[in-house]
Amino acid sequence: MATVTVRYIVDDVDAAIDFYTRHLGFAEVMHPAPTFAMVAHGDLRLALSAPSGAGGGGQAMPDGTRPEPGGWNRFSLEVDDLGAAVEELRDAGVHFRNDIVVGVGGRQILLDDPAGNPVELFEPSRAAG
Repeated sequence: MATVTVRYIVDDVDAAIDFYTRHLGFAEVMHPAPTFAMVAHGDLRLALSAPSGAGGGGQAMPDGTRPEPGGWNRFSLEVDDLGAAVEELRDAGVHFRNDIVVGVGGRQILLDDPAGNPVELFEPSRAAG
């Protein structure tokens, strides 16, 4: 499988690195500037960019629109036991947008990183064997 990179706009790059490495099992790949870092989880890389006047992913658009965190687009991390993962993260003070919901493919929940970007935790349904 090819490596996939997703860029997230964050308010505080250091807080984002701490969150993803401490709570979600990512590893820091690089942190070459205060406004940029990359973390990885398997074949997923997150490019973490803070809004800034410098070039790169945090740069404003030509019309002056500044990037900002949040929204509803997200990546999903598969977990074996969603209930246990949620309990551990709640105990660590992580903010969730909702409670566990059951869908056609399994159970899921949305949590926010320190900047308010959503992350989905997903436990797929197991086929009866």
